[in-house]
Amino acid sequence: MSDQQQAPEIYKGLAGVPVDYTAVSKVNPDTNSLLYRGYPVQELAASATFEEVAYLLWHGELPDERQLAEFEEFERSQRGLDHEIKRVIDEIPLTAHPMDVVRTAVSVIGAIDPTTADDSREANLEKSVRLFAKLPSIVSYDQRRRHELDYVEPRGDLGYSANFLWQTFGELPELPVVSAFDVSMILYAEHSFNASTFTARVITSTLADLYSAVTGAIGALKGPLHGGANEAVMHTFDEIGPGEGGAERAVEWLDAALAEKRKIMGFGHRVYKNGDSRVPTMRDALERMVEYYDRPDLLELYTALETAMGERKNIKPNLDYPAGPVYHLMGFDTETFTPLFVASRVTGWTAHIMEQNAANALIRPLSVYNGPDERHVPEGR
Repeated sequence: MSDQQQAPEIYKGLAGVPVDYTAVSKVNPDTNSLLYRGYPVQELAASATFEEVAYLLWHGELPDERQLAEFEEFERSQRGLDHEIKRVIDEIPLTAHPMDVVRTAVSVIGAIDPTTADDSREANLEKSVRLFAKLPSIVSYDQRRRHELDYVEPRGDLGYSANFLWQTFGELPELPVVSAFDVSMILYAEHSFNASTFTARVITSTLADLYSAVTGAIGALKGPLHGGANEAVMHTFDEIGPGEGGAERAVEWLDAALAEKRKIMGFGHRVYKNGDSRVPTMRDALERMVEYYDRPDLLELYTALETAMGERKNIKPNLDYPAGPVYHLMGFDTETFTPLFVASRVTGWTAHIMEQNAANALIRPLSVYNGPDERHVPEGR
């Protein structure tokens, strides 16, 4: 084959291929920090609420007091679920994964919203806040109905995270739990051109509406190589078994899993080479929850598996590894973990959707064909 006929280089999974500019987030290679609009996420998690971070992702700057008050007033007014949405959720079989419920509910919201076709920034910003406000009602209601519990109405006097926990468990949460949950929401909110965000941008590039793009992103997030990893972490812990002797069982489990060439979920990341910068903040939240719920056995298992993985494969944990046990301690069903991710990441998705709309070009990559040469259907067939 001549130089002119050489096959082009294939970048499997688009690894290492920049496809566009974004001002929403980046990983700073010098500090290994994830930045939201320039702010290190660990600083935001330590000093801002999730509402402030959502505002930052959508507007590019943190809100002042007046802006935050106006934002919170509108968000809290949008939290309730219309009868049509609750009816559709009720009709979905309990055998369906909660991510299927969330995906369907978002699609229904788009179907009944009279502004769905309006792709102006102002309209899309209102839709973004509407989804941000309603997702806690959707996620909490789905978990409750699986336990034969009624829908809990949202409370307008509670912040986002406190209300989410109130709607899920039907009681006012303690401040340490609210704080840990808020931290998790902030850390999960955005991460550049990950698989679900890129899916949302591809759909947006066709000039489809925001709800279609978010519905597609939810589908991408469901997979265990993306958002579903936090569920898989808890399944691993369940497989090992909590309680006394968990550390020894964790090491034995890992050695057997590696011998079987199983993928260990919750470890490694395509972007981070020196460890996920979000993990220390989430690990601190896990330690606080372990103390709050008096579950030192869970932290012992966590630490043993993390240490053994580092010794055997030199691979560090990602955000899903500490987040899963935190949600478990709070009382969320394991299958609800990824819907919690949706409730957070919808802020990043919609920020990217609006950014894509502002300077749109249809995303349509090429492929290299490696099938049979041209051939023809035999005559008389």
